[in-house]
Amino acid sequence: MKTLTTFASVLAMTAGMAAAQDISVGVSPGQHGEIMEVVAEVAAEDGLNIDVVEFSDYVVPNQALADGDIEANSFQHRPYLERQMADRGFDLVEVGTTINTPMSLYSEEYASPEEIPDGSTIGIPNDPTNGGRALLVLQQKGLLTLADGVGLVPTVLDIAENPRNIRIQELDAAQLPRSLQDLDAAMINTNYAIASGLDPVNDAIATETDSPYVNIIVVRAGDEDEPWVEPLVNAYHSERVKQFIEEKYNGTVLTSW
Repeated sequence: MKTLTTFASVLAMTAGMAAAQDISVGVSPGQHGEIMEVVAEVAAEDGLNIDVVEFSDYVVPNQALADGDIEANSFQHRPYLERQMADRGFDLVEVGTTINTPMSLYSEEYASPEEIPDGSTIGIPNDPTNGGRALLVLQQKGLLTLADGVGLVPTVLDIAENPRNIRIQELDAAQLPRSLQDLDAAMINTNYAIASGLDPVNDAIATETDSPYVNIIVVRAGDEDEPWVEPLVNAYHSERVKQFIEEKYNGTVLTSW
């Protein structure tokens, strides 16, 4: 009887571990989703089953995580997470780094920032973090100058010099590729560029340099020691995933490990 009880206990523990190893991870379209599918294949070999859940914008994945609808997400960089937590009161934590995806400037009319004429309209993301990032890139490329001390999240109100009278149009980040035909140029995140068929290497007319925007894996505070966290991060940091990124994106997506 003692042996049977012990065996039953082992079965119960095993069942509990198996249940804990089934997780849902939220991603945004494009490279985040594509990479996570490969991560899921690697993780499955170690008993971690990942359901990859794609969200169409940058707000819902953190809300879904905070609400308990998913166990983790992988779509954002640190400045965006910090801003979301400050603005929305989310209690979330970073458990690992993933990739860096430089933001780029695209245009159907002009081949370089220098060609963009006076009075042009440039689209940028309408969320504060990516919008600020876009303004910093426009400053890098000489299209405008921002006020001193604006940090990583400047707004259009921080534009100090605008010699070409550039009009900044703030749009949902996911809509920018589709709106490109109605704009003179647009700052587009790499994931949305790739998802829409744009090639960041050949289609971008300028690309961000010296970026602090490393992307991260995020979980709810208190879940960072759950048994599935380490296998998730290890799977992402595997050689197979690194090779996939290097071969798939040809330098447009950079690994952080």
